[in-house]
Amino acid sequence: MSATAFSARHEITDKRLVRPFAYVGGRWRAAESGAAFAVYDPATGEFLGEVAKLSADESAAAVDAAQAAFPGWAGLLPQERSALLRRWFEQMVSHREDLARIMVLEQGKPLSEALGEIDYGAAFIEFYAEETKRPNIEGVTSHLPDAEVELWREPVGVAALITPWNFPSAMLTRKAAAALAAGCTVLCHPSAETPFSALALAALAERAGIPPGVFNVVTGHAPEVVEPWTRDPRVRALSFTGSTDVGRLLYRQSADTVKRLVLELGGHAPVLVFADADLDTAVAEAMKAKFATSGQDCLGANRIFVQRPIYAAFCERFAAATKALTIGPGMDDPDIGPLMNEAAVRKQEAHVADALTKGATLACGGKRLPLGPLFYAPTVLTDVPEDAAILREETFGPVAAILPFDTEAEALSRANGTEYGLVAYLHTGDPRRIYRLSRALQYGMVAVNRTKVTGAPIPFGGWKQSGLGREGSRLGMEEFTEVKYVCRAWA
Repeated sequence: MSATAFSARHEITDKRLVRPFAYVGGRWRAAESGAAFAVYDPATGEFLGEVAKLSADESAAAVDAAQAAFPGWAGLLPQERSALLRRWFEQMVSHREDLARIMVLEQGKPLSEALGEIDYGAAFIEFYAEETKRPNIEGVTSHLPDAEVELWREPVGVAALITPWNFPSAMLTRKAAAALAAGCTVLCHPSAETPFSALALAALAERAGIPPGVFNVVTGHAPEVVEPWTRDPRVRALSFTGSTDVGRLLYRQSADTVKRLVLELGGHAPVLVFADADLDTAVAEAMKAKFATSGQDCLGANRIFVQRPIYAAFCERFAAATKALTIGPGMDDPDIGPLMNEAAVRKQEAHVADALTKGATLACGGKRLPLGPLFYAPTVLTDVPEDAAILREETFGPVAAILPFDTEAEALSRANGTEYGLVAYLHTGDPRRIYRLSRALQYGMVAVNRTKVTGAPIPFGGWKQSGLGREGSRLGMEEFTEVKYVCRAWA
């Protein structure tokens, strides 16, 4: 396999973090066949390197390593697991700059966003290093006169973790830290578009002293890697972040072995801006909700509903702010970087063309940019009609769809009129409306007069077809445990 092409000009200090091999059972390994896949910089098209493409048989064999390591890892004292996770966190913090640059090169996001993701991802390891020590036995008042009752939480076993390309570090640490804290061993499959971030984290886990077989990164073609895990009864939990369509597929494939599933799937987030909202704040927060990660975010604002009395003013200010966004390669730290691939760009083009054909107005953008084939101009569509595809499907890019509404009931009905239910954004100054809509919006998370709501202590997840289960908080660790009820009479 050829060596990676991460060069000195990319300012990656510790080149040992850049690994072209899978990490299984404590060993860095190439595919037995020698097969590999290429990774490219989305900003420039530059070849970054090749990574081992493991076969289905090799992926199945990785379960052996995780299963063999499970009794020893689960048997450690909680404070011993905590100390190892803490060392992994410290390694991640000390290599923050390198990890961010690796991410920018393979994912394309602006450097400041990548640094923020590393901090965010590290916070989950730190959080779960503490939570490791807290799943205490729970005493229950006995319903029987001659018995004592206890509830224990025990690790489910081997957990398979499938992570996306848009947050290649944070989605791995959010899942893996929770599973490891619970006492599970893990099999991680990163997106083939962004494998180097996951492999760098594996290198740091190895340096932190996490034992062989406890943390495994299996690289390759997703169907070949993941399908053996869905069939294997030893894999007791599966956590996936990605599209709803793929989530449904994994749900079906996991049915025969009745796995514990944590699915963080698609979002179609509404922003509701009422006439009594602070207009400047609403515009600024809607910009954040729409254009973070160049719009490639499951929390991204896909439908912006604005009450009619302030609709024209909102559209004017939002379009002006959009025109002022800087665009360029992630290393230049712009506001907007490249999209991940050609399919993503074509989706922006299709949604814009469809909306315009049906009567929407183009306020700005709406075209590719000469910076490179994967750069698409930040775009604002106003007066978007109800039958436009962008109001039914995730755009996953820098295209904002804005449309007016008149009444609270109308806004609520339109916001809830989707199969998705991940996050909703609400802007209003009326405390009664805040309470009513926070309760009535059919979403797992509601952000009121702000955008940023996620973090290690909170339960992240959606309703309806946006997923199952929660990540983060103590609930995120409980997803990887089973409850054992013990009813005991003394001899």
